[in-house]
Amino acid sequence: MLVLGIETSCDETAVALYSARQGLLGHRLYSQVETHSEYGGVVPEIASRDHLRKLLPLIQELLDAAGARAVGGIAYTAGPGLIGALLVGAAVARSMAWAWDIPAVAVHHMEGHLLAPLLEPDPPEFPFAALLVSGGHTLLVEVRGIGRYRVLGESLDDAAGEAFDKTAKLLGLGYPGGPALAQLAEAGDAGRFRFPRPMTDRPGLDFSFSGLKTHALNTLASLAGTPQDKADIACAFQEAVIDTLALKCRRALRETGLGRLVVAGGVSANQSMRKKLSALAATEGCRVYFPRPEFCTDNGAMIAFAGCHRLLAGQSEPPTIDGRARWPMETLTAA
Repeated sequence: MLVLGIETSCDETAVALYSARQGLLGHRLYSQVETHSEYGGVVPEIASRDHLRKLLPLIQELLDAAGARAVGGIAYTAGPGLIGALLVGAAVARSMAWAWDIPAVAVHHMEGHLLAPLLEPDPPEFPFAALLVSGGHTLLVEVRGIGRYRVLGESLDDAAGEAFDKTAKLLGLGYPGGPALAQLAEAGDAGRFRFPRPMTDRPGLDFSFSGLKTHALNTLASLAGTPQDKADIACAFQEAVIDTLALKCRRALRETGLGRLVVAGGVSANQSMRKKLSALAATEGCRVYFPRPEFCTDNGAMIAFAGCHRLLAGQSEPPTIDGRARWPMETLTAA
């Protein structure tokens, strides 16, 4: 089966072709970062309109480059995400599926991220624990197979990526804030400030990052606000987030007894976090898996891959166009 994957959950227009026999045949991505940077964040209506302009030309470019003329199924992100952006992708996917008389399947955005490391040459085997860290979600999940998920913990307020972006904004950094803050942190003095590690002094695997943003704001207000002050705050903030994630991962591995840890989502591209979690895995006697950097952020390859497995399992959607702004992972069925 040759599957066309479509991702339009936020501000990335992405498509990919995945073959059940040959693997990933190609992918394309158009980023709206430059468009939204002047507003300091994603504007949903602008995102939706940009998807409308870019999606069909990207699909045509991908199909032409791959020489594909016999797509057997279409996978599209149906949620969670911005509802207008999701509906653009769903409308195009359902319309093409109807015109070509092929099945279409809705894919959970976070399931796509969770399965992205399986696209690598040395993929993890089931079962494993997964840390999903992005701008909208921070989740710890026990994974027994595709669609067999148990959420172990999640953020009770800001997701890790959201906290990065908001803290970057208060430090006067550009959009997207997360990479800018990580870069600034490299120039910071790690010993000057120590921020709290939220919710690590109590049992459980849930997260809370909104307090770190407030701590950064109060620290900045007490200083002159020099470039070095901001670099030191960025360093302390990043260390606090990464330490918190690492501690919760250690707890999850020990509580589940699993020997593999998958880390995915946009924040998984953070190099400091990769080093910390790789060191954690070594001390815990387990293996850690990351997707390649281009598949950390939103992409079509992860959607095509997840959709291919669900289509091969006989799953498909009725001929309706829908999107889900919220969609709990534990409601997914096994493939």
